[in-house]
Amino acid sequence: MKTIHETDKDFVCDIQASCFQLLLPEEIDLVRSGKTQLAFRKGEVITKQGAFASYVLFVISGLARQYVENDQEKDFNFQIVKTGDFIGLSSVFTKMPFSYSTVALTNCQVFLIANDTIANLVRHNGAFGYNLIKRYCEKNGSLFGSLRTVLYRQMNGRMAETLLYLDSFRETDPDIFQLLTRKEIGEFAFVSAENTVKLLKSFERDGLIGLKEKDIFIIDREKLIEISHRG
Repeated sequence: MKTIHETDKDFVCDIQASCFQLLLPEEIDLVRSGKTQLAFRKGEVITKQGAFASYVLFVISGLARQYVENDQEKDFNFQIVKTGDFIGLSSVFTKMPFSYSTVALTNCQVFLIANDTIANLVRHNGAFGYNLIKRYCEKNGSLFGSLRTVLYRQMNGRMAETLLYLDSFRETDPDIFQLLTRKEIGEFAFVSAENTVKLLKSFERDGLIGLKEKDIFIIDREKLIEISHRG
């Protein structure tokens, strides 16, 4: 992790996300004066489950993987965060520690913004607050969708759903599958690394996907969707 200072070439002066464009000039100055810009290298931990959360992170650039850890050292990956996403919004009002860990899949840059600053903006700027709540609800909907997949679908369905989800990032991040190990792909579907390899080979034999070294290409999307729904 590295702090980016105003004199660094990578320093970002303004926050370009659409929700920040809803702020008044004095509110923008409040955010700008209180934010800290950090750079994380690929593989570095951005947030740690159980750590005290006194700030919200806004992703300026890069991709990161969010996961829940358990005592059996078997993680559950529940989403990818990308440029323009927030991390830790729930801590603004709950004052709770991070309930998940976040690790950089690529080199990432983020803004740290104090919880009190975000809470103050939500309290006094309805349009900003509405946009933030909308984002939070969308992420929650995605999380519950991931939980339903894990709880109610069998391995084939879970893996099909995972491949479709990860492939949705390919348009902006064509190397998405190459950024993940087979074990990490399996952790999105709550499947062991061994069974992940077996399922991918089975999908390849059935003509659903193509495998080329670490990369995965979807060939028969409709069939994969059918398997994900049938579970």
